[in-house]
Amino acid sequence: MKTAISLLCAIIFNTGVAMANEPIIDKYIETPGVVGSAKFEFIFWDVYFATLYAPNGNFNSDKPFALSLKYLRDFEGSAIAKRSVKEMEQQGFADQTKLAAWQKVMLDVFPNVKKGQTIVGVADASGHAHFYLDQRSLGVVADADFTQRFFDIWLNEKTSEPKLREKLLNL
Repeated sequence: MKTAISLLCAIIFNTGVAMANEPIIDKYIETPGVVGSAKFEFIFWDVYFATLYAPNGNFNSDKPFALSLKYLRDFEGSAIAKRSVKEMEQQGFADQTKLAAWQKVMLDVFPNVKKGQTIVGVADASGHAHFYLDQRSLGVVADADFTQRFFDIWLNEKTSEPKLREKLLNL
């Protein structure tokens, strides 16, 4: 009962709880379910509300999954790309040639986002990363190494935000 009331309150107050029936997520994940969700805050700023989806709500990095980020403030796409590269570096990835190439790809893929918009990233069964802004395709990165490193920003044990990771993975 308490969970149902919490979910209802989240929906009523629009705190970002996304439903698993989003057409994009259904396209890649059979019987998608929410693994976990959390609001990411930096100092005193609300940044985004993140929700992780996986088959039947059970995360396995070898199976398709999706990460939805509902932005709670405006961001430039270039800032998202730059921060993503920095997070990959902080986790120990040091191939500067690949990082530079990936940053260029992300600059092409990630648009400026406004408060209330949602970017969904999907890791498909082939290891490709698909990105969407409010249901509109932004592009595909057909590089399994990129896909792993990108989603590791949130899901790897070396993440800079371990509490967010715990909530996303429902640990």
